[in-house]
Amino acid sequence: MTTASKLFNRIKRQTGKAIGDFNLIEAGDRIAVGVSGGKDSYVLVHILEALRKKAPIKFDLVALNIDAGFPNYRKDLIESHLKQHKFEYLMASTNSYQIIAEKLKPGTSYCAFCARLRRGSLYTQAEKLGCNKIALGHHLDDFIETLLLNQFYGGCLAAMSAKFLADNGKHTVIRPLVYVEEATIQAYSDVIQFPIVNCSCPVAEADDQQRQKMKQLITTLAKDIPEIRHSLIAAIGNVNPHQLLNDCQQDCNLS
Repeated sequence: MTTASKLFNRIKRQTGKAIGDFNLIEAGDRIAVGVSGGKDSYVLVHILEALRKKAPIKFDLVALNIDAGFPNYRKDLIESHLKQHKFEYLMASTNSYQIIAEKLKPGTSYCAFCARLRRGSLYTQAEKLGCNKIALGHHLDDFIETLLLNQFYGGCLAAMSAKFLADNGKHTVIRPLVYVEEATIQAYSDVIQFPIVNCSCPVAEADDQQRQKMKQLITTLAKDIPEIRHSLIAAIGNVNPHQLLNDCQQDCNLS
């Protein structure tokens, strides 16, 4: 068995477990899979398609790309890949870049504003496509980094959810790669050589500094605690409110 096959099977097995554990996919679902051009979203759409072909239930997938309008965003490479692999897909263009430039208030987060616009576009396009679910490519490391970000910078215990009702109350958002480490995704992407497309966001590197610190922290701790990632992801689902200072809920906005 080739390296690519071993990595693909590992990711598929972990994704299948997440789908079963959290009941992410059900018979009759039509799922819009967000494909941005990054390694995570490419892996997600290919894994879900492989699972769909052998699933005991029937569900449909449609790859959905949201173009925010950033200059030099190579969506043509994404479309070429989706077409080559015979995915049903939609390339949706928006004017988010222009809206952000015109309406972003001083002192507010560029990325948070962009994310809200992107979510709105995802929901709108998913509804047009007749999809009841939206699949996103967040992996295990995203979950635990968000957990730490919210604790260190937001002062609350919160991470991501593998399955939740979207803000519009109409779609269910799922994150099937919750059990898959980023290193595994990166290794598979390196072997397959997906046509990676940078988001072209003008502030992406500057705004990502806090998350990079969490990545470095986890990498350092993993040298002494090899299972730290799996321990942290388990902790997210093993909460005892009676052993916290209180059980009050508050909003965290660092996801």
